[in-house]
Amino acid sequence: MSFGQNVAATKIELLKYKKSSQVAVMVQKILDDKRKVLLKNIEEMMDEASRARGGIWEPLQDIYGSVNEAYLTLGPATVDSVAGSTPPVMRVEVSTRRVVDVRIPALKVSEEGASGVPYGFADTNSSVDRAARQIKDLLPRICKAAEYENSIFSLAKALEKTQKLLNALENVIIPQYQSKMRFIMGTLEEREREEFAKLKKVKAKMEARG
Repeated sequence: MSFGQNVAATKIELLKYKKSSQVAVMVQKILDDKRKVLLKNIEEMMDEASRARGGIWEPLQDIYGSVNEAYLTLGPATVDSVAGSTPPVMRVEVSTRRVVDVRIPALKVSEEGASGVPYGFADTNSSVDRAARQIKDLLPRICKAAEYENSIFSLAKALEKTQKLLNALENVIIPQYQSKMRFIMGTLEEREREEFAKLKKVKAKMEARG
């Protein structure tokens, strides 16, 4: 590939491209290290997410069974009224933490208010109590599974961006710098040969005259 139209074949330009190439290689190394760290964290979180998901499906089925039983025995109007009038007893706090330079969510579940049952017993039965207790026990695990899922998504987006930058450096930017340096060095060497040939001719003429 010829860069004669857009590259000045000078030693200053050669030095400039050498420095740019060195910086590009250094950035390539940093991005490759980042890629490896992201991959490692994604693999670890996928394992954690798999374990977290595996521990919630069976309890969720039990909760669905308890809620369904409550609807069948008490009726939708009563269950919906209890649900609508019940104050919240669990709080989910969302914060963030960093993995490499990626912000990922962190969820913390805590109880608020009284630790007892937050509704009256007059219009409910054991199925409502069982469902409420099961949901309360399972919510932290559901939030942890959601935390891992969102973290994996954020890290995967960062990995995709990092890989695109790596591809650009490896396949476009660095090869272009190398090609330009080869062009400049080849041009400079050709000029040196021409100058050397001219000097030889001048010397030969001077010797012939002497």
